[in-house]
Amino acid sequence: MGVRRTAVVKLAVSDEQRDALHRTAQQYLYCANRTADYCWSDTSYAECKTNKREVRDALYAELREETDLQAQLVQAAIKRAVEAVKACVERWKKGQRVSQPTFTAETMDYDTRSATFYRNKVSLATVEGRVEPSFVLPADSPTPYERYVLSESYEFRESTLRYDAATDEFYLNISTRRTDGDDEVSEDTGHSDQTVLGIDLGVNSLAVSSTGTFWQGDDYDHWCREFEKRRGEMQQRGTQAAHKALLRLGKREEAWRKQYIHAIANELVSEAVEHDCDVIAFEDLSDIRERLPHAKWHHVWAFRRLFEYVSYKAPEQGVSVEQVEPTHTSQRCSRTDCGFTHDGNRQGEHFECQKCGYELNADYNA
Repeated sequence: MGVRRTAVVKLAVSDEQRDALHRTAQQYLYCANRTADYCWSDTSYAECKTNKREVRDALYAELREETDLQAQLVQAAIKRAVEAVKACVERWKKGQRVSQPTFTAETMDYDTRSATFYRNKVSLATVEGRVEPSFVLPADSPTPYERYVLSESYEFRESTLRYDAATDEFYLNISTRRTDGDDEVSEDTGHSDQTVLGIDLGVNSLAVSSTGTFWQGDDYDHWCREFEKRRGEMQQRGTQAAHKALLRLGKREEAWRKQYIHAIANELVSEAVEHDCDVIAFEDLSDIRERLPHAKWHHVWAFRRLFEYVSYKAPEQGVSVEQVEPTHTSQRCSRTDCGFTHDGNRQGEHFECQKCGYELNADYNA
């Protein structure tokens, strides 16, 4: 098994480059949503289209004509949508409630044909041609980018461009794979010659994987608040009918929560399988309330259920699951040659290492 590493790099973009990237992202999302429309059927999961080649053959020429996207970006958007529909179909087969996937977040997948990496910048395909934003890297070397992306021991696999609306910044999650066959020991688990998928838990994002995938908590929080609001309204009535309705609501809420976390667990296990991971490593949940003081009870419940569900789903796919000591992961600098931990490193959603100056969105650091 090869060792996979992901380097997260902040981009310094000019106004012109920013506009080009936003326009490209909008057309990319258009292609993904058009593909989802084509693939989806509300009637039966058997009528949903999940064959990537067939969908690409049906839509590629149309989408190329309707957009200004480079060929590889159109193909990447089609692939993303088909994979999302396929994941929904798998949940549908198990009797879980699903709906047609929609794409709104400005993220785009790049491969070796649509992204070219240099020492201090990257060349990205856009609807305005190639743009070359510089990297925002710490002064000290080696940075994760230098250690993995520029290293001859690792090969570039793919990258995901993500726009963080909260900070108005662009980030690249660059995935690499070790090519020289040497063993490497994971810092977090101590497993030699194994690929580890690390999972960080949080309030803003319920889970973030080391491959750069986010499972946002916005929708989960919204429905938890809705259920809480309805419980309050029923409790105020104080009637026997309201009490029975409250019991029914409680059962419905519990079923919804379990289904929601089951869906994330399935996607997380699929992420591990897709990236040939041997181990899924969660942070130790023993002191989760102390580490996340702003987490509400439904967050803690979700963290524990997610670990529980993944723990029995992953082994069925040949992937083991462990908890590892977090050692203040949210306050620890993710630069491989730094690792400085200090409570002043993280301020809300912003992370800036007090030692080396490494700066990025806190969720990406984790």
